[in-house]
Amino acid sequence: MNMALPQATEIGRRKITFEQFLDALDEDTRAEWIDGEVVTLSPASALHERVGGFLYLLLRAYVEQKGLGRVLIAPFVMRLPKSNRGREPDILFVKQENLARLKDTYLEGPADLVVEIASTESRLRDRGEKYTEYELEGVSEYWIIDPEEKRVDFFVLSARGLYERHQEDAQGVYLSQAISGLALPVHWLWECPPLVEAIQKLGLV
Repeated sequence: MNMALPQATEIGRRKITFEQFLDALDEDTRAEWIDGEVVTLSPASALHERVGGFLYLLLRAYVEQKGLGRVLIAPFVMRLPKSNRGREPDILFVKQENLARLKDTYLEGPADLVVEIASTESRLRDRGEKYTEYELEGVSEYWIIDPEEKRVDFFVLSARGLYERHQEDAQGVYLSQAISGLALPVHWLWECPPLVEAIQKLGLV
């Protein structure tokens, strides 16, 4: 039987191993493992779910048809050994050649692309702690999507191991560095067009 996650009042007083953290998780719980402590995450808003759900299905359709790897959606833990963290990105992508990192219940090491959908509660964390951790751990590409502000920041890891900000082109299309050939119209993130229509425009059907 899985152990129960520590309650909020216990955080800071009781530490558990990463393996205990994984054993305690279930599919309905969103939590992260930070230096041995469990931090539960706030429930997602309807807007968060709309944008995240659309992007996940779009990326998954593209990646699967092209045979590029795997796309996963939260809750799924990405273990970051240098930072001693177990994060749950909103969306992550692992290239075909890195699938050995993918375990049954977690990813051992960095994803090739991480997407975080920011909210009022998470903005500072997404742009601060997570930015630093993902850069240190070698996450090749990091997107921070803020649906409320209709803002998206794309960061790509340079040869020096530091993030550089990339932008969409003059037509408002962003060319991903991690997902080969993916040209994403940024306005889709706010409009969330019908999935079939978006897939057709990407030339998948």
